[in-house]
Amino acid sequence: MERILIVEDEEKIREELCTALTKKGYTCILIENFEDVAGQIVSQAPDLVLLDLNLPVQDGFYICREVRKSLDVPIIVVTSSNSDMDELMSLNCGADDFITKPYNMHILQAHIATVLHRAYGRKQNMVLVHKGLSLDILKGRISYQGKETDLTKNELGILKLLMENAGSIISRNDIICQLWEMEEFVEESTLNVNINRLRRKLSELGLEDYLITKRGMGYMV
Repeated sequence: MERILIVEDEEKIREELCTALTKKGYTCILIENFEDVAGQIVSQAPDLVLLDLNLPVQDGFYICREVRKSLDVPIIVVTSSNSDMDELMSLNCGADDFITKPYNMHILQAHIATVLHRAYGRKQNMVLVHKGLSLDILKGRISYQGKETDLTKNELGILKLLMENAGSIISRNDIICQLWEMEEFVEESTLNVNINRLRRKLSELGLEDYLITKRGMGYMV
């Protein structure tokens, strides 16, 4: 699987990113010494770099420019800055994509898959289809027989997990662990609210019994 190098100076975010991406099968390389980050990236030669902008020693713009002098690795800037100027500067420095914090982990993973496919031609499915229902992960939107509706990030995460495991029962605990893997604590009532909202949206599209409850076990589609 692809090797992703993470350049993030906040240890908690760095570790959470690594945990989430490792669960998806990626191999993560963590930068913990911020002297000569560009040199470390070049020597590691990863398949993709997640690069923060606000870093000790040199900022992400400088690192991106230095890496581009000798390596054509895909770079996704992941930053708390949401200014158009920072996005423009990132792209001008050679970044392939720009994502702002706080991000939805499922959306970030979809962007990673898209950039990897664009760079290496490795097909990774951004649209899931099951029983006539289509889920566009990047757009966070479902469609069925000409009708469509947008999902919240939690609804997207739940349905994505269930559709990726169509035909199998996913326990409530597994959904909570997957969906809120970047959170410290989530009450089960939060899951109930999101399941009910998702069911309502599916029903509005004409899919009354799409999301099935298996009492005492979990949910499935």
